[in-house]
Amino acid sequence: MATLTPHIVVRDVATAVEWYTKALGAQERSRVPLPGGRVMTIEMAFGDSTVMMADEFPEQGIVSPLTLGGTYGALQIATDDADALWQRALDAGATVFHPLADMFWGERHGQILDPFGHRWGIAQRLREVSPEEIAREAAKLFGA
Repeated sequence: MATLTPHIVVRDVATAVEWYTKALGAQERSRVPLPGGRVMTIEMAFGDSTVMMADEFPEQGIVSPLTLGGTYGALQIATDDADALWQRALDAGATVFHPLADMFWGERHGQILDPFGHRWGIAQRLREVSPEEIAREAAKLFGA
């Protein structure tokens, strides 16, 4: 595992794993099932990265974005074909959070919300952009 590995909580993690496999090309590596049908953890491979997933355990304060009413952050997937991955996710039931577009920082980038409340960035590197150019364009965008 990498130095930093995201661990997300998903309502009905078994169904979520099927969705992440179909929509985002993830692969299940391992699973720790519990009596009663919930899952303590599932290790998923997204390319060369790992994301750990678990069912909700509200009695322990472990809840998903669906329980909380939203999420505060996003996971980002780098890909060689953002348009294809984007369409595959939408076809599988994702909704658009930020439309897919060519961005000033040199990526084709957009964000989706999966059916489980998590936000995912989909990014394809298009060109190298200097930090100065990124700062200049960001200042224009945010009115600074």
